[in-house]
Amino acid sequence: MDPAAVPDARRHSPAAERNREPILAVLRRVLPPRGVALEIASGTGQHAAHFAAALPGWTWQPSDPSPDALASIAAWCAGLPHVRPPLRLDVHDAEWRGVPPRVDALYVANLLHIAPWSACAALMAGAAHHLAPQGRLIVYGPFVERDVPTAPSNLAFDADLRQRDPAWGLRALDDVDAQARRAGLRRRERVAMPANNLLLVYEPDTGETR
Repeated sequence: MDPAAVPDARRHSPAAERNREPILAVLRRVLPPRGVALEIASGTGQHAAHFAAALPGWTWQPSDPSPDALASIAAWCAGLPHVRPPLRLDVHDAEWRGVPPRVDALYVANLLHIAPWSACAALMAGAAHHLAPQGRLIVYGPFVERDVPTAPSNLAFDADLRQRDPAWGLRALDDVDAQARRAGLRRRERVAMPANNLLLVYEPDTGETR
């Protein structure tokens, strides 16, 4: 068969294309040289392919609940030696089947505002269960911050999301931090990112002062 006649399963996200380099710069700073990373809600797979290629010391485990997304992830990551086959995984699953018992990093981008609020608690609980003692949970997306003016573009985005689904919407950073604390995690870092997004770094709360 002519390879050109084979449909390309890869889906494209312009936002993933734009934000991958700023996110990668932070990953290089906050992560050790090697480890195992679980990506939640990998979507198109563009981030998994880009980060795995740029961080050769890391084994990348992508995941997503959508069959179409799994096909796209597999297509984007084909031939990359440090990427495991994508897992079908929803953060609400009672058991995260196929996930290694311990991972050194858990990465998720643009999930919390397009999922019900219960996804935040599920994410934090799963991260607390699977993260190694020195592991990092890295969460990227737009958030609402107390005492920080919300950008007009984010306000419009929030209104659009809530019109599409009342269970969606930008989350308050204070609420996300509270869910993390309930699960035994604490926020280590907040990084301002382009286009009015944040990258949040959480770690297991061992009770030790930093």
